[in-house]
Amino acid sequence: MAGCGCEPTPVETRAQQRVLWLALALNAAMFVAEVTTGLLIGSTAVLADGLDMLSDATVYAIALAAIGRSPRFKINTATLSGVLLLSLGVGLLWEVVRRFQVGEAPEGLWMMAVSLPALAVNVIVLRLLAHQRNGEVHLRAAWIFTRADVVANVAVILSGLAVVVTGIRYFDLVVGAGIGFYVIREALEILKDARAERASTT
Repeated sequence: MAGCGCEPTPVETRAQQRVLWLALALNAAMFVAEVTTGLLIGSTAVLADGLDMLSDATVYAIALAAIGRSPRFKINTATLSGVLLLSLGVGLLWEVVRRFQVGEAPEGLWMMAVSLPALAVNVIVLRLLAHQRNGEVHLRAAWIFTRADVVANVAVILSGLAVVVTGIRYFDLVVGAGIGFYVIREALEILKDARAERASTT
């Protein structure tokens, strides 16, 4: 509650804003790069990772809007983040099914080439957000989103390597599906955290 001494100081708030703005800019840039590459080379895994970048950028924007707002607003933004991530996960699984029916083997080298800088971006953002992992609920949601991205990036790189070695496109589809299921699991974690936070404030 206000005046309890537990709210972020102005300095902490400015630091949060700087981190989130940087994370937003980096993820927006990688979204454009990965989605463009995923469409050009026909990779479900790269496309999935690119869309995950877009969802992250959206969550960072939501978290920015929540800074300095009421606890209820922050809980609502975390809930919205969870819903967005859940929708993304379901959409990714649908795309995997569609590409299973029609699609060719993607170019594994391109998959790895675009995923390596994406991994670097997410590792940087994850480290920047590390001190927020036990902070306010909307910032915890942002940290969970980024953690999911790191796992997805590694999976896409390994998938690209497998496609290069074997030429079998199903590695790409399996990783795309895996990212979809992992994203859904992370979404449910965010929603559970938001529900617990809501219950503790009522």
